[in-house]
Amino acid sequence: MTTETGPDSEVKKAQEEAPQQPEAAAVTTPVTPAGHGHPEANSNEKHLPQQDTRPAEQSLDMEEKDYGEADGLSERTTPSKAQKSPQKTAKKYKSAICRVTLLDASEYECEVEKHGRGQVLFDLVCEHLNLLEKDYFGLTFCDADSQKNWLDPSKEIKKQIRSSPWNFAFTVKFYPPDPAQLTEDITRYYLCLQLRADIITGRLPCSFVTHALLGSYAVQAELGDYDAEEHVGNYVSELRFAPNQTRELEERIMELHKTY
Repeated sequence: MTTETGPDSEVKKAQEEAPQQPEAAAVTTPVTPAGHGHPEANSNEKHLPQQDTRPAEQSLDMEEKDYGEADGLSERTTPSKAQKSPQKTAKKYKSAICRVTLLDASEYECEVEKHGRGQVLFDLVCEHLNLLEKDYFGLTFCDADSQKNWLDPSKEIKKQIRSSPWNFAFTVKFYPPDPAQLTEDITRYYLCLQLRADIITGRLPCSFVTHALLGSYAVQAELGDYDAEEHVGNYVSELRFAPNQTRELEERIMELHKTY
């Protein structure tokens, strides 16, 4: 292979190298789109808006925080409708004082809602007396004509008693046919108190012998067994046994009491 020398070969070589320069320039020189300028200038332009908006964003955050704190304070200080509604809907019930005379002559006082039924008051009295066998007992009251009436447990109290104050009496409705069937001693005790009251007032008539026997039992319950040193004279004269109590009845009661 021969090599050309001389001026013609140099010209030909220059022509072959000339097209390669644009290609190199195209490869090495980055093409910048129109209107964007130098990459460093673009980067500066991108960073400048971020620096300008940060204070504004911080101020907005502070304003939102202030509004949030103000809203939280208003929520704490101002009750909502849900909190107010129970106060509006809650009803204040009126109550009345009830006085109940018990079988031992003591009084029990309690407070009952005016629209309450008779059963409410009766349950309160039984709870106070620790009474479980309630079927034998009830409450009575006197109307304007001084007539005794039974309090109906299924009806409202204010519809049964018109007078004021509300005074009642705790009494026995009926006596059990077989006292041995009673399970509570407290029930027997209140039945005996009612029985004694009925005998003394004459509601339950008794013979002289029955008055004397029941009277001796009452003396033993009140004073204990007979003691010759303690029980002297007519020691039963202050006790009541019958509506028309006589000296003869008292002597017979003391004779029976000496045997106990």
